[in-house]
Amino acid sequence: MTQDLDIPSLRDSILRGDRRGLARGITLVESDLPEHQVQAEDLLTGLLPKTGKAIRLGISGAPGVGKSTFVEALGMHIVGTGRSVAVLAIDPSSHLSGGSILGDKTRMEELSRHPSAYVRPSAAGRMLGGVARRTRESILLCEAAGFDAVVVETVGVGQSEATVANMVDVFLLLIAPGGGDELQGIKRGIVELVDLIVVNKSDGDLKAAAGRIAADYHGALGLLRSMSSFWQPEVVQCSALQRDGIDRVWQSVSRCFDALQKGGELDRRRTRQLQEWMAQEVTEGILDAVRRDPEVAAVRQALEADVAAQRALPPVAARQIQETFFRRR
Repeated sequence: MTQDLDIPSLRDSILRGDRRGLARGITLVESDLPEHQVQAEDLLTGLLPKTGKAIRLGISGAPGVGKSTFVEALGMHIVGTGRSVAVLAIDPSSHLSGGSILGDKTRMEELSRHPSAYVRPSAAGRMLGGVARRTRESILLCEAAGFDAVVVETVGVGQSEATVANMVDVFLLLIAPGGGDELQGIKRGIVELVDLIVVNKSDGDLKAAAGRIAADYHGALGLLRSMSSFWQPEVVQCSALQRDGIDRVWQSVSRCFDALQKGGELDRRRTRQLQEWMAQEVTEGILDAVRRDPEVAAVRQALEADVAAQRALPPVAARQIQETFFRRR
């Protein structure tokens, strides 16, 4: 990607729904280079008036519940209703190498080939919550490209799912039978965030177990206070593999979105999310500046040695790093 990127032309191509333009836009916003970040802000500022019309759906679940199969089945159902869908599939990154498999597009072959769908894998990097740092920007780009629904499929590896819940309209938790005591296996904090729980793999030998788990979760949700005054979280069973019950899932998503919109909760959620996004950017921006500062790097290296040798407490070392950074400002 070059510094002389034609932002107005890229903006126009995204507004036309051009897939290549959208891919280039997402690549631009995901770049860590300072010059690319300036260009990305220019691009997004011009597109902002064309965003906000899509249903933003977040999907999370532990590995093995069939997220990719479910997302493809749901996506195919959505395009089958005459709507368009963009899927932002977040792949886990190695904490050692930083690398990511980015294999979701190959696992959603049918959906990725559909003319009304777009599948974009991204690496989670060091972000918590199973999302990439620039997922919010990617959502806006997909909306500007005219997609009716934007689905964010998260890593789902036990990180704080509040992150993805704070960037979507409807948060769906996907679970599957056969994992032991499922009610104990899912943190209460995650359940309190969800708008919809979907019990997948409700077929064959697991169908009876799926029914019991669905009933258990329905009872558990009744004991928890809903996050919204306009929507009571629902539990739906489906078989993504057989594509049975996917229509009921989408109906629940649509009812939730409509209820939040009519009650005014949707606007309040999105406003709160924008405020949290701004706060996160402040935090990440300061961290990036600290990492790039050469004097801080020298102090940090010495302090890391002291911490490793137990000559200094981590909080004391952290405070010294902060003082070094802010003293130079």
